Amino acid sequence: MKRHLAILAILLLAMTAMAGKKETDKRNVSLADQRKAEYIFLQAENEKLKDNFDAYYDLLSYAHGIDPYNTAISFYMGMCKLRMNNTTKAICEEGLALMKEHFEAQPEDLYETTFYSDANMQLGHPDEALRAIKLLNEYNPNRLELQARLAEAYARSGDYAKSNATYDSIAAIFGQAIQITSSKIENYMAMNDSASALREMRGLLATAPQNDSYNIAMSGLFQHYGMSDSAFYYLDRAQEYAPGNGYIYLTRAEYYNMAGDSVGYEQQIYNALTAEQLDVDSKLGVLLGYIRQQLAKEDTTQRINKLFTVLIEQHPHEAKIHQLYSEYLYACKDVKGAIEQLSYSLDVNPTDADGWRNMVILNMMEDNYTDAVKASEKALEYNPDNLDLLGYVAGCYHQMKEYGKAIDTYNKVLVLTDSTDLERRSEIITGMGDTYSEMNDTLKAVECYEKALVLDPVNSGALNNYAYYLAQRGIDLDRAERMAALAVKDDPENANFIDTYAWVYFAKKDYDKALLYMKQAVELDEDKHLLEHYGDVLWFTGEKDQAVEQWTKALETDPDNELLQRKVKNKTYYEE
Repeated sequence: MKRHLAILAILLLAMTAMAGKKETDKRNVSLADQRKAEYIFLQAENEKLKDNFDAYYDLLSYAHGIDPYNTAISFYMGMCKLRMNNTTKAICEEGLALMKEHFEAQPEDLYETTFYSDANMQLGHPDEALRAIKLLNEYNPNRLELQARLAEAYARSGDYAKSNATYDSIAAIFGQAIQITSSKIENYMAMNDSASALREMRGLLATAPQNDSYNIAMSGLFQHYGMSDSAFYYLDRAQEYAPGNGYIYLTRAEYYNMAGDSVGYEQQIYNALTAEQLDVDSKLGVLLGYIRQQLAKEDTTQRINKLFTVLIEQHPHEAKIHQLYSEYLYACKDVKGAIEQLSYSLDVNPTDADGWRNMVILNMMEDNYTDAVKASEKALEYNPDNLDLLGYVAGCYHQMKEYGKAIDTYNKVLVLTDSTDLERRSEIITGMGDTYSEMNDTLKAVECYEKALVLDPVNSGALNNYAYYLAQRGIDLDRAERMAALAVKDDPENANFIDTYAWVYFAKKDYDKALLYMKQAVELDEDKHLLEHYGDVLWFTGEKDQAVEQWTKALETDPDNELLQRKVKNKTYYEE
């Protein structure tokens, strides 16, 4: 059956191609070339049916080059230009010009003229869009979709009166509908004709006085015009006819929010979330909007937790609720709580690769590397080819000082990575270099860093890590400075990159510059590692009391660090 449909499509396209030809004496293209172009055009369309879009474009371009006067070929060539990636305004105009050739030759073609009109509307030519759709309506009278497009085109060109007249014609033939009324009201609002807008809505409401959607729409229109009492009257009517409609609570909540009534707003939010007729996605949208509003106020009280509790009680097996709760807790810096909620989400939806990735990252943030590895292994059962997860496993082994397992895992990822994906391969090899560095295998560490930069010379991670490796050992410091500078230039807000830049100057004994950059790094992130480095630099600039103060702050977050313990206890600097 599919083969028959494909053949039918090709035959139809052949007819279109024939219809698009101009008379032979109006152009200087031989009959043989005309037929050749039509044949190639059909081949192109056949490739399009098979989703081979590159071949489609190449064949279409070839056909157009042979016979640029075939308007059907020109039309689809124009469409291609409009749909090209990173297309420019000039290319779009070229595309429109090609499409126009076919429109002028065959304005009655339903699909082509409709698309031509839409394209003109999107590219800011409403008058041409209107001309095209008007002409198409003349060839295809009483087609609902075309009349609706005509009404929209009138509105987009600013002729709201004709737009509404067209909508009236549609209603006379096909009957009144909320979509028609809504469009007419939008036109009246654009004309600043509030009386006509309200009259139009009343007319629709009169057809079904107990329709809750119509009453909500009537309420919204009154609210738009600042008539709150009337707005609440129709909202109350809607609730009377449909007491379980959660959207009524949402509308009421928005009214209270606009009026600055936070108590009324929160009560309606609660009512909406507990409404049985409101679907889960809508409830999550409500809650997300409320969370954003509260976070903007820096209000993270128990009210949001209570709302999540209510939702979970209603829908205990909805993974999306637990996932949103996890994201909220993470925003509140409750990483453990975020991990707990994410685990519930993954119990319900264990194939969620993004959820597993977040679970791994959250555990790594808590230094729970064993749990992170377990989560990765579980995730890989459902996503065996996920290279990101394998990369996280390697990173966890590195942090756990199981360097052999880290190298083995990195090698596994490398084997599975596309040989042409130089950026990813460079990142993997950088990780291997970091691991060999921790193993004090200088030869292999340098070999990995060099290879990573050959594959991707602008890999900022490799540049930074190699620079830090050299600075720690006090070798090739000028090159280390250049690499660290490139990394900072690529990501100027990265505290670790700035720390490396400062540490290179520290190794060069340029303590003033080292202090300048360390201050910038600590302003961005008070990581224990950065605080320790800050203290070291302060010590060598003579600010020894402040140095001890920074070491003490670092020790508070890393109490088992023996080197920091000695620095704080003896109030003196020791090399790493």
